[in-house]
Amino acid sequence: MKTFIRAAEIWVPTADRMQLRLADGLYGELTAFHEASKEVRFAFNEGLPGRAWAAGHPIILKEFERSYFERVEAAKGAGLTCGVALPLFVGDYVMAVVVFFCGDGADEAGAIEVWQNDPQTSNDLRLVDGTYGAAETFEFNARHTKFLRGYGLPGRVWKSNAPVIVRDLAASTAFLRGEQAGEVGMNKGLGIPCAHASGQFWVVTFLSARKTPLARRFEIWAPNEAGDALILQAGDCDLNTRLEDHYAAATIAKGEGTIGRVWLTGIPAVRDGSPDPHSLPERSSAAVGLDRVLAVPIMVDAKLKSIVVWYF
Repeated sequence: MKTFIRAAEIWVPTADRMQLRLADGLYGELTAFHEASKEVRFAFNEGLPGRAWAAGHPIILKEFERSYFERVEAAKGAGLTCGVALPLFVGDYVMAVVVFFCGDGADEAGAIEVWQNDPQTSNDLRLVDGTYGAAETFEFNARHTKFLRGYGLPGRVWKSNAPVIVRDLAASTAFLRGEQAGEVGMNKGLGIPCAHASGQFWVVTFLSARKTPLARRFEIWAPNEAGDALILQAGDCDLNTRLEDHYAAATIAKGEGTIGRVWLTGIPAVRDGSPDPHSLPERSSAAVGLDRVLAVPIMVDAKLKSIVVWYF
């Protein structure tokens, strides 16, 4: 099954911290785009990763041609038309920029949205922009929707300052656009927080559809009360409907597998291929054919709040 997210990249600072370099990525069959990206470097405010680094908040770019995007021909050849960049900071120190790429399939539903609250001008979250594939009516309604703190998926992420997963969007009281989502086949939602030093708050929402899911499995792992292991906080999988039961007694130690490595380093990581034999999540996902993993840390006040994991 094709996913709405076609590729993902992790950009990290060079040793002199003057540029961003490609640390790793998930490209699937897009080998030419991967090759075109390997030796690229982005200075502060340059290209999509550099713009997100300079802005300090998520950025969405829906049109590559005639823009600041620097790999236009390679992206066009790969069928990529939209990018969303998520910068990760500890204080003023950029740890990484994660970039998600989507395509232009006319029959694809699904969405990645960027919401913003500016406390100087409003008390709600407003849509900055989003990519919606074929879900044009849903996009129109989103552009005329606002969320108060604690309401809807973006508002719940804002209130908790933590990632949130919502299952069965059409039936959930936690998702205020359920009827609209059901009409276009969107069925799951994931929201990620991004606080800004200015006091502004940003939320990135990933809305998955049945026919073209953003990913096949989502998980949120967080430190336990003792702070000596990670436990599953929430999860959803197309291929395993009782993920919490599956992981009921599971813990992840620092440095264990891809997720534990993210906890150890504070830097996003991917695994593309054989699972780490010491990692239950990787063995579990590989057993149902999901062998590509992206894990991203969510830091609050320089401490790990949680790790969000996508499986493809």
